[in-house]
Amino acid sequence: MSAPFTPPYPEPPKSKRGLIKRFLRGWHSWIHVLFDKSYTMKMGEIRMPGQTMYIANELPLVDKILKGGTAFPKHSELVRNLDPLIGNSVFSANGEDWESQRAMVNPAFAHTALNRSMPLMVAAADDLLARLDAADRSKPVDIDPMMTHVAADIIFRTLFSQTLDEERSNIIHTAFGRFQRLAHSASMLRLYGIPAGWFEKRAKGPARAIHDVFRPIVEARYEGYHDRGEAPHRDILQSLIEVQDAQTGAHFTCEQVMEQVSTIFLAGHETSASTMTWALYMLAECAHIQDRVRAEVAGIAGDAVLTAPMLKDMGHVRNIFRETLRLYPPVAFFPREVTCPMEMRDKQLEEGSMLVVAPWLTQRNKDNWACPHAFDPDRFDDPANADMVKQAWFPFGRGPRVCVGAGFAQQEVMTVIASVIRRYRLTMPAGFKPEPISRLTIRPRTGMKLLFERVG
Repeated sequence: MSAPFTPPYPEPPKSKRGLIKRFLRGWHSWIHVLFDKSYTMKMGEIRMPGQTMYIANELPLVDKILKGGTAFPKHSELVRNLDPLIGNSVFSANGEDWESQRAMVNPAFAHTALNRSMPLMVAAADDLLARLDAADRSKPVDIDPMMTHVAADIIFRTLFSQTLDEERSNIIHTAFGRFQRLAHSASMLRLYGIPAGWFEKRAKGPARAIHDVFRPIVEARYEGYHDRGEAPHRDILQSLIEVQDAQTGAHFTCEQVMEQVSTIFLAGHETSASTMTWALYMLAECAHIQDRVRAEVAGIAGDAVLTAPMLKDMGHVRNIFRETLRLYPPVAFFPREVTCPMEMRDKQLEEGSMLVVAPWLTQRNKDNWACPHAFDPDRFDDPANADMVKQAWFPFGRGPRVCVGAGFAQQEVMTVIASVIRRYRLTMPAGFKPEPISRLTIRPRTGMKLLFERVG
């Protein structure tokens, strides 16, 4: 039996780099600053001029921090970094503010119910197949913007009851890539105590370009409801417009709706697009796994329209989803804030320090997983891994702030994988090897070029 395929990741140096080398390696990507021991240490400490950072990798600590809720709020650096894009929304808020927002936002997620959203996902996947059919498949196709399009289209249909055209999709893909680059640079400079004003100012432009895609929709619907009582659609946007605070009876303002929509849109498309891109890449590299997935989809669905019950029976497709998230968690690091001095393991944590839980590290720790950097979807069916699936796999977080869209994301990614593999055989162009970079999310540095061949 051949060894499992190991997809690319930054080869960690044996020893910790000095301050300047860490800065240079991290300027483009957070995961590039890690060294060999980062993957197995129980708890690490990094002192930088602008911030002290602790990285908790021991499983009981990971559990304590993620389930700690308000005791470990999201770090102010993350909030500041995302502010141009999502403002003070349910993702970035803390404490009572978060609890109040979460209570108001929760009803909107009824519209992500899996049976309700499945037809929207299938329709968006069909449109993706049409774009692939129309592409020049005699040469490699960059799927990175295509995965952004289909994931953004799915959340667009769920949020706004509208499809997303290619022009607006390209604006989002380009602007978000630009925002990630600028926001990453600003954050890097702040951590090193260097003024970051130029990058902070420049990051507002791409954030504004993304907002401009859906601001006209939000404003028209908000005014239509509050001025004329119009409610043309029952979707997430309408729920956010209509909801009232249980204590005060107040509605979200139009700007607050924009912030919540921005958060749901960002969380609902960017992370899923990353997962789809890496999943299809690894299937292109592993013909035997791809053939097995294709046979499973054909045996369960044939040529019929995909349904939610069909997906539940597709164990191989589900394991592709889970293994992709283990290897390439879209959000590689969860930064939390130390709100008061405390002791953790043998370290004294100062107030204001950054306490990081890292799916990228815990999910690639050889103490938790055999062959941790290898692509092995079958590991999720191995009874020996049952405890680690619960403890050392948390791409959606854990505890009170676990991502409420986890089920939605699984269904949409599985729908796209099943749809693409049923129609195409994927292979890698000679000489191409993607490089993962970690900013706000993990994406391939120069796109993801695959070859597509029609099946049957």
